[in-house]
Amino acid sequence: MKVEIITPEQSLYKGEATSVTVPSMQGPFTMLEHHAAIVAILEAGQVVITDLNQEQHEFAIKGGFCEQHDNQIIICAEVENGK
Repeated sequence: MKVEIITPEQSLYKGEATSVTVPSMQGPFTMLEHHAAIVAILEAGQVVITDLNQEQHEFAIKGGFCEQHDNQIIICAEVENGK
């Protein structure tokens, strides 16, 4: 599935993934391929992306939201320390 993390300043990540875990207001959850369409508010925590090579990419966020539909995930977030 396609994943993109964007901030007000830049695009942090753009690529393919097998799973994405986000810290939502209702607790962390993981999205896999063919996940039901969802829009969620995110709280401070870690976004963890597992890419096609099974490598994990972690991003500390302060909050934001994510949208998943048709195997595409877009995460709009503020990041810790501007990174």
